[in-house]
Order: sequence, then structure tokens, then C-alpha cells
Amino acid sequence: MRKPVTEFPFVAVVGQEALKTALLLNVINPGVGGVLISGPKGSAKSTLARALAAILPDDAGGRRPPFVTLPLGASEERLTGSLDLQRVLSEREARFHEGLLAKADNGVLYVDEVNLLPDPLVDLLLDVAASGVNIVERDGISHSHPARFSLIGTMNPDEGELRPQLLDRFGLCLEQKAVANVQERVAIVRQREAFDRDPQAFVARHQADQAALTQRIRQAQRMLAETTAESWVYEHIAARCEAAGVEGLRADVTWHRAAQAHAAWRGVTVVGQQDLDTVEPWVLAHRRTTPPSTSGTPPPPPSGQGETGGDEIASPGHAETSQGQWGAMPPISQQSVSVPAPDFPEITPGPSAASASSTPLSGKRRGYQSGQRRAHGEGRQPDWFATLIDNRGQWPWRRLRYRRARTGQPVLHLILLDTSASTLGQRLLGRAKGLVDRLVCQAYAAREQIAVLGFGNDSVNFILPRRRAPKDALEQLNATPGGGGTPIREAILRAARLLRQWRRQDAGLHIRTYLITDGRTRQPLTGLPSLGDCVVVDTEQSAIKRGRGRQLAEQLGACYRPLPRLEAL
Repeated sequence: MRKPVTEFPFVAVVGQEALKTALLLNVINPGVGGVLISGPKGSAKSTLARALAAILPDDAGGRRPPFVTLPLGASEERLTGSLDLQRVLSEREARFHEGLLAKADNGVLYVDEVNLLPDPLVDLLLDVAASGVNIVERDGISHSHPARFSLIGTMNPDEGELRPQLLDRFGLCLEQKAVANVQERVAIVRQREAFDRDPQAFVARHQADQAALTQRIRQAQRMLAETTAESWVYEHIAARCEAAGVEGLRADVTWHRAAQAHAAWRGVTVVGQQDLDTVEPWVLAHRRTTPPSTSGTPPPPPSGQGETGGDEIASPGHAETSQGQWGAMPPISQQSVSVPAPDFPEITPGPSAASASSTPLSGKRRGYQSGQRRAHGEGRQPDWFATLIDNRGQWPWRRLRYRRARTGQPVLHLILLDTSASTLGQRLLGRAKGLVDRLVCQAYAAREQIAVLGFGNDSVNFILPRRRAPKDALEQLNATPGGGGTPIREAILRAARLLRQWRRQDAGLHIRTYLITDGRTRQPLTGLPSLGDCVVVDTEQSAIKRGRGRQLAEQLGACYRPLPRLEAL
């Protein structure tokens, strides 16, 4: 018989005080809205999240709130609930087995690697999180139940970003750092060795501290109803949220609730500045659109380099010398310039989704070629619920019902935009931004998804995270500065990782990648991973071209398209 899993005690985790506090505030007041923990591997994210289950205080009825884990590979039926097959077959009566959402009601739903959660499950979580009710409707049978829970998620940002819609549902977000202190490393290893040697004895040694922590949580929960805030607290929160460029009022409400919980945790009944300051970075980390104000100027680039980070120095000639001089300047902004889009190839479905269809940017619809037929049941999954209802529980079944196929194949456009210093000459960056804006507008009209990665200034960052294409992205594009070196290898490697992650999440997703660059870099272009359906847009406009864009396209197995020349506009 398998022994029950013993979780590492919450109080025995070394360090991570900020994360511990954020988790406890969410227990004190579930209205905070959950916690997202983002950090590298081995930073105690999952350990602390799972350890929370042992210190949850009992509710008014003497029952401990549930702590439910949503596995990454869970099906939709396991999350929402499923048909009780045994009862249908034996008694011909349709009833449901409760799913994980029902089990997590009035408790905690924990999702490890939440950024890898498949899109269908994300959609279900969003619906239930918004309403607090899970509704299952199948073939004339409807079942609903309350599903109010605190959502705790952990993720490694190196494995991909979280969908913005789900990201905003987390009340607090903490970005964990890797352990950098030698003493902490030693203490962590010793604690882990003692736990692995005898888990039961280790837990028993910390039982008193665990019980004391639970009692303090219970006391803070009682004080929460008496905790108040003066008028200046609301004004402070509103002003700080406005300065951070926060959209909507969810941040304001969450900040107030988290500050109240922190005051109750401290044992006081009036929210103070200490409470506001403690929770501010956790509330704004994933909602801020305006960077915090900083003093000082950026450091000058290293001397002796045309572009910071070792990019190519322009060879003699007026046109290229003017571009090379941009590398000696700090990052600057360049507004977009409207340009006609090159003649891109039509999007065609990949092998993994050859039977699906979608609406590409060209406006044409894809699907089976004329004369093709789908074999009976090919590519479809049986719908056991509908089959049982249709056959009234009789055996053998007279016919098998299938799930309704999706009407279209989802399409995602991943754009890699070169924002390095060499693109500032001849307004190449502005023209590239104009091309990106055109692609975003076309994707918006086709109801397709978009993601834009900028690479320049010796870093690779999201300009637009993956989302349904917005109606207007021009403001965010224009706010993106240009300058510094060209980390093109890092951009391609990161894009390859994102492609693998997104395809794991949705096998039917078709992704078109656009690499928009002038190709000016000292980094080697050999050994690059394939980006699948990819188009390299060459923005180089020099009189004497190096041809690195065409070389990139050959290395990636991509389609090559030059940006129209200035004199052609």
C-alpha cells in the first residue's frame, strides 16, 4: 500500500519571507484573489505552495478548507466534472462526479507550471473565476455548483509567458529570485537532508510551530472584520495605481484587501503606511504599464564598439557610417512609418493540424481540398456522455457519438522585431514598426492571436505578450526604444522555446513567425533552430548589402522577403 505523501513543513522553509507573507495574506482574506509565483527552478515555489495545505485553519464548521491540485495534463471533464458512467449503466440515471472545481470550493486550487496549462482549461478557469459558479451543460442535462476558490499558481518565466487574461485574475504576483547567499544554500541543503532522512520525525519537530502559525492566521481572520482604513489610504492607492498606468480598478480593490489583511496579520485594526508599502510591489508587478520613475541616466556604452554588445561596425561609406554612429548613443525612441506589406506567402496548416481550418491574413479559408473526404470518425474524439444518453444506457450501443470538431484552426503570429542601434539609421526601426502595426491590424480583423518580441539593447523582451490581436498596438510599438546590440541568437532561441510551449498547450495551433531585421550582428548565424512556418523580412537598405537577411532565411529554412526600398514608396 502506498504511503501518503508528506509535505515539507511551511515553517521549515528557509528564507522566502515575502512569498510566505503573500500566501498567508491570501489565506487571511481569500478576497485578495490568489497568488502567482514566478521564478527559476529550485526557488521553493512549489514547496511553499503545497506546504500551505497543512496550516489552513478550520472553518466555522470545524472543517479544514480543501487544498486541490490541478495536474497539468488534466482533462476538461476532470476539472469541471464528468458523467457517472457506472450509475448510467446500472440504473440508467444520469448523474455527475464532481470535478476539481467542486472539490476546491471555499478552498485553494493550486496549479503548478500554470503558464503551460492548455488553453481550453484556461478558458474554463477564467469563466468560473469570474462567476464563482461552475455550469456543465451536456445534451439536455444541466448541472451547476458553487466554485469559489483562491487560485495559487507557480511558473518558470523561462518556459513562456502566462496569458494576460489569466494573469490579471491573480491578486498578487511575486517574482522570486534564485538563492544567492551561501549561508542560505547551506541551511536549505541541511534542512532537506533532515527531511529526506525521516520525513515523519522532521514534521513532528515542527508541529508546534505549525500549530502556532495556524492559530495566528485564525486570529488575523477574526481581526480582519474590525480592520479599517482612513481616507488617505484610498487616495494613496488610487494615486499610485494611476501613476503605474494600471488599467481598471481590480488593482485598487486588491491592494486595499491585501493591506487590510497585512494589518490584521500584524495585529492592528487600522491600515498603515507599512501595510501599503509591503503589498504594493505584489499588486502592481503584473499590472503596471508605466515603468517606475528612476533617477539618473543610463551608463554610456563601452568604448571601442560601434554598437553596445559587439555588433558590426559600419564599413566605409556615407550610408553605413551614419548607421554605425547610432551605436554610440543611448536608446532613443523612433516613431512608426507606414509602409506597404511585402507579399507574404499564404498560411498553410502544419502536419499536426492538417485537417483543421482557419482564416489567414489573406482572407482565404483553408480546409480539405476539393474531392477529399474525412473518414468516419477520423480525427475526432468519442463523446461518451452523448453516446450513453443517446443509447439510454442500453448495451450493446446502437451508435457512437463524437465530439463536435472545432470550426477553425487557431492562428498565432509571432513577430521578432530588431530594435538594435543599426535600425535607427534611415528610420528603419520606424518602418519596421509600421509593418508590425499592419500585421497586427490584419490579425485583429481575422480574429487571430499576436505576440511581439523585441530584441535590441542587448536583451530580448516582450513588446506585446501573446493575446488576441488588439485593435490598436501603435502606442506600445512607438514607446519601444531602439539602440544597443543585436542579440539575434537569443531572440531565435527564445522564440523556439515559446513555439514548443505553445504547441504543447494547443496541438491544433498554427504559428507563423516573422523575423524583421537588417541582419547586422556579429553573432554567428549557424546552428540555429527551425522556427517552422517563418518569414524573414530584410530591412537592410544600404547601398552595399551584406546579405545577412538572406543568409538567416537559408539557415532557418524560412521564406525571404525584403522590405520595399525607400525610393519605391
